[in-house]
Amino acid sequence: MGKVYLVGAGPGDPGLITLRGAECLRRADVVLYDYLVNPRILKHARADAELSCLGKHGSTRLWTQHEINEAIVELAHAGRTVVRLKGGDPAVFARGAEEVETLVRHGIPFEIVPGITVALAAGSYCGIPITHRDLASAVALVTGQERHGKEASALDYESLARFPGTLVFYMGVTTVDEWTASLIAAGKDPATPAAIVRRCSWPDQRTIHCRLDEVAGRVAEERLRPPTIVLVGDVVNLGPAMSWFDKRPLFGRRVLVTRPDHQAEALASLLEEAGAETLVQPAIAIEPPDDWTEVDAALHRLGEFDWLVFSSANGVRYTLRRLADLGLDARALGGVRLATIGPGTTEALAEFHLRGDLQPNEYRAEALAEALAGDASGQRFLLARASRGREVLAETLRAAGGLVEQVVVYRSSDVTQPDEAICEQLDRGRIDWVTVTSSAIARATATMFGDSLRRTRLASISPITSETLEQLGFQVSCEATEYTMPGVVRAMVEAESQSDRH
Repeated sequence: MGKVYLVGAGPGDPGLITLRGAECLRRADVVLYDYLVNPRILKHARADAELSCLGKHGSTRLWTQHEINEAIVELAHAGRTVVRLKGGDPAVFARGAEEVETLVRHGIPFEIVPGITVALAAGSYCGIPITHRDLASAVALVTGQERHGKEASALDYESLARFPGTLVFYMGVTTVDEWTASLIAAGKDPATPAAIVRRCSWPDQRTIHCRLDEVAGRVAEERLRPPTIVLVGDVVNLGPAMSWFDKRPLFGRRVLVTRPDHQAEALASLLEEAGAETLVQPAIAIEPPDDWTEVDAALHRLGEFDWLVFSSANGVRYTLRRLADLGLDARALGGVRLATIGPGTTEALAEFHLRGDLQPNEYRAEALAEALAGDASGQRFLLARASRGREVLAETLRAAGGLVEQVVVYRSSDVTQPDEAICEQLDRGRIDWVTVTSSAIARATATMFGDSLRRTRLASISPITSETLEQLGFQVSCEATEYTMPGVVRAMVEAESQSDRH
């Protein structure tokens, strides 16, 4: 017999899943998830796990609750570990009780992992505290959509109208005319402050402030669809002053990250911290070399070199992992000094408990070459590099009298088939920024998207990358002054700030 975990994924922000929820995903053989779950949460699942979306309104058929129950039972009887991943909390308007009843009836082991329900998230992400010592001493979570086929509503609107606190209506978009009219008819002041919150904690979160008697009209006027909740009560008036989420500098901006897949997350996280919505479409792929022979020979001769020089974090990781594959460790580096091109490369060294001996103040190959060239005469340098790139480092060191040997420790190749959905968004001008963090990425991105790149703004990591883009015929909208991922984000924030001022 397998085991089933009913896990709350939270309201949208992938960082809001609990540690226990992420741990269950790592155990799962199968994940059955609601369409409202942020797809990035699925990254916690194993690479070989089966992932099944249970349908989406308007595009694919939604699974019925009966079908979901049957699938869970069948998978558990087959000995599979199943995560039933639900938006918000499994126990709050998520039909979790029906699934638990099914598991109990079939004697299937289960665990319920709570999640952050949207009412609680709205209190934090919209600046509306759902409780307040002066304004709201209680909270009521109310469904706006009762079970189909009920003879009469189970909601006591007269009691809700007198409720001494905050009312939060879930799933109330399609029935908004009914429940707002019933609440007002039961005595609730039509002028009671209300907030309509759509896609709470997502990068495109939207909050509309109005009166209770205006809610239905605003929902229709704005054509709002789920996921949407409505908060009703005096605490709503605190929202504009206490809100922080939509005041972040890149809020409302959609940014395409073009770094290799395994490196995209670091930049995407920084952008999301600044409020942006991120999409990822790698422009290049990073892979090990086809043949390790030359690299292995050089690593076995590390004692012959004075310097081991890294011009990228990828170079560090591929070199040092290969060193371990050969049965060697940090002791093989005991007689050689380590040079890095910038802080990202230095941080990669730190992952292997190593410290660099030299890092230039300006993070580019020319500066690294200049820093090494002063004492290069007669010194032996091993450059761990990509399969393609500029020769400035090797040429400068040789000109300064250094003895230079280069080994390709990883291959860089262009991605030629971009995601069709991203191409469509770019064509329609729905992507505000594209980040370009190397000349290789600049060329590959230009090849992938062509003239569509003229419908967005380009953020460049360095003057060299900007020069490559300009040679390709594209205008750079901002350029980092510090050639790092945080530097790129800072440049974009500054560009947005200037646009606002103008």
